[in-house]
Amino acid sequence: MSNLNARLDQIIPKIKEDKFIEGHGLGNEISFYIFDYEPEHELVVRDYIKHIKKEFSYEGSNRRIIEFDLYKMLLEIAKERRIFDRIFEMEERQGREQLFKALTTFAKPEVFLRKIKEQVGEHNVVLISGVGKVYPFVRSHNVLNNLQEVLDKTPVIMFFPGKYDGQSLQLFGKFKDDNYYRAFRLVD
Repeated sequence: MSNLNARLDQIIPKIKEDKFIEGHGLGNEISFYIFDYEPEHELVVRDYIKHIKKEFSYEGSNRRIIEFDLYKMLLEIAKERRIFDRIFEMEERQGREQLFKALTTFAKPEVFLRKIKEQVGEHNVVLISGVGKVYPFVRSHNVLNNLQEVLDKTPVIMFFPGKYDGQSLQLFGKFKDDNYYRAFRLVD
């Protein structure tokens, strides 16, 4: 846990650096970062995300942070599509596989990206959370792969319950999500 705390304590100073906002990707692409952590520390990381947002919430801050919790977004989308109230009934009546099929038909990355684009506004730092809570309906690499089209000048930090080695994402340290090499590890 002390290793996690030491890593968490490096996030705010990194966000404060000018090069964080300016980006330093290969070929001047935008800065996508992944903060990976052991899944059992999920609640500690959630609390720290609140701390990050609070740290920059003062008037005059040059960092305007917005968090997108993919799980909360999935629930919002289900409510907008008027299927939220039927989800549990569908699972009970038709089984988990049918529920999975139904949710993945409307929980496409494009839907999430549209919502992010609509809501990002003047924010200049995006935090993405809820990656583990929304699995398997939404896959983190799909969101990241498509996010570059939506956020071309805004740095993104994805909080990832698993392992990221700079080449591939392994959710919960067990499920290989896919290869993804455009992001930097936020903190080693």
